[in-house]
Amino acid sequence: MLSLLWGIVVILVVFWALGLAFHIAGSLIHALLLLAIALAVYNFLKARTDF
Repeated sequence: MLSLLWGIVVILVVFWALGLAFHIAGSLIHALLLLAIALAVYNFLKARTDF
């Protein structure tokens, strides 16, 4: 499950970079990037407490 979420994070960051470069779907891309960052932080913190 963790690798799936990291894959989603990577894909969203790539889409964000493309949207930033070509000015496509401005605010939607940024909202998805924030969601990806939130998921990454959540999983990082959850993995640290599982020990």
